[in-house]
Amino acid sequence: PARTMDALGALACYDDADEAGGSSSAGKQEGGAAKQRPKMTTAIAVRAAPEVGSLESAGVITPMISNDAKVVPYNPKYEALWAAEQGPQNPYYVNGITPGMRNTLGGSIERTNIADFHFEDQFQTYNTFGFAMDPAAASDATLGSDVVGDRAMWATMQGRSVQQATKRDAKKRKLEDAAAAKVLTGCGTALTEEEQAEVAKDLEDAEATKAAAKAVVVAERKAREKGMPDATSQFHGKAEVDYQGRTWLDCPTDLKKQSELASCQSYIPKTCVHTWTGHTAGVHAIRWIPKTGHLLLSASMDGKVKIWDVYNNRKCVRTYSGHTKPVRDICFSQDGRQFCSAGFDRVVRYWDTETGACLNAWKAKGIPYCCKIHPGDDNILAGCSDKNIVQWDPRQSTDDSLVQEYVQHLGAVNTVNFIDDNRRVVTTADDKKLFVWEYGIGTAPMKHVAEPWMHSMPTMTVAPSDDGNPKYLLGQSLDNQILVYQTGDRFKLNKKKHFVGHTIAGYACQIGVSPDMKYVISGDGDGRLWLWDWKSTKVYRKFKAHDGVCIGAIWHPIEQSKVATCGWDGLIKFWD
Repeated sequence: PARTMDALGALACYDDADEAGGSSSAGKQEGGAAKQRPKMTTAIAVRAAPEVGSLESAGVITPMISNDAKVVPYNPKYEALWAAEQGPQNPYYVNGITPGMRNTLGGSIERTNIADFHFEDQFQTYNTFGFAMDPAAASDATLGSDVVGDRAMWATMQGRSVQQATKRDAKKRKLEDAAAAKVLTGCGTALTEEEQAEVAKDLEDAEATKAAAKAVVVAERKAREKGMPDATSQFHGKAEVDYQGRTWLDCPTDLKKQSELASCQSYIPKTCVHTWTGHTAGVHAIRWIPKTGHLLLSASMDGKVKIWDVYNNRKCVRTYSGHTKPVRDICFSQDGRQFCSAGFDRVVRYWDTETGACLNAWKAKGIPYCCKIHPGDDNILAGCSDKNIVQWDPRQSTDDSLVQEYVQHLGAVNTVNFIDDNRRVVTTADDKKLFVWEYGIGTAPMKHVAEPWMHSMPTMTVAPSDDGNPKYLLGQSLDNQILVYQTGDRFKLNKKKHFVGHTIAGYACQIGVSPDMKYVISGDGDGRLWLWDWKSTKVYRKFKAHDGVCIGAIWHPIEQSKVATCGWDGLIKFWD
């Protein structure tokens, strides 16, 4: 630029001189006195190439400074530090990152799966020794390829973490877990022969400790079961198998055909057609055998369970003896081949209905007030006085049969029922609360029902349904009324339906419902049997059924006009 300005100045001087020469010639011609000057010639050179530097600066390389550089090995100038980033700019960058790659406010975080134990182990290792392992190193064949931090310290420690360097306890390191051992090996763990021998010894000690703890549990169980008597049964019939090979448990052929052609309309029973006597104390619970109802199971306060014939000679078929105290509750399996019984001696037994053999028995910590058999896997749930619901698997041995404990109630558990295709469990207790659980998950209920006006419900009955999925639950509330809860997507109280009139305060009177959902029946403390209309909730009829408390009332599943009741007078009555 400087040379260009000099050239332009020279051109300007040349033009001035030329004009001055022309003026003097004119004057000479006019006056003839002026002298003529010689002409000047100027050479102009234009350099189009820019200045690239001097020869002294040749061979000097100025490195670029990256925006994410943390260390600069030389002293750069201010212009170099604040120069614009070189290269093409991504038009989609926002604050240095593409918006599509951002999953947090500050940028992008990559997720990985790592156990809490291993994460804490590497975190403490980094804080103590200054190195840690990348989680992706578990699948890397090269040990130490993804070491973060001080590699020299990693080589000194031979890849051992804080947990391995300070705590050789194999149980705490969870080395018996094959997956954990694989992860530790992948993270660069290298144990010497002495360390491997020490780990093996620790494993042996852990197994010995585990075996000793199991022996203590078995000894405690045997001590609890020491007072359990041997279960026995007695058959009262002539033969257990007829001439066609059918057992006494099989349903009669004519009744089976009648069950297939049964009408749906129910009728109110009017008179007692038969009375079963045989128990020496009050009868607390009765159950029909599922689907056909040709047999009736009863639990008595004399510690015995009896099964009665309903259609032939109407006599006691078999007696099951295995409880030293009154039997509180009984329940059939889905096919009626097995049943369970719970007594005040804290024993829950699982029986074979046909042979009378006790298949399994458990000693509960509290008194089991109710017991139910799950229709799907035949697991037994018992609500106990110690505020818990215990679940056992009868297919396992007694030592390994405990499956789950449902712990949330604040009082003795009174009822257990299954709803929603047997996927949920409904329980009530003396704490005046109703819980709905997911079957098999006993940590916390999925629904909690508790109102200031609620009373405890000692019994609950599932309303019959054609598809096996009940829509209603009927609960016997101790404020002398029967409440109705609606199941399904939303479990709630049906405020339009409640049945009143009877007096049951202090008694766990069972509720019965007709197969067509037309009538509701219940006993009371005065020995009367009450019948209500389901739609209008009005009392249809009431009559004297027992001398003492009428504790149980159930409607026959096939015979629409027949009802069975039991009372504390030791009698079981059949009404038609």
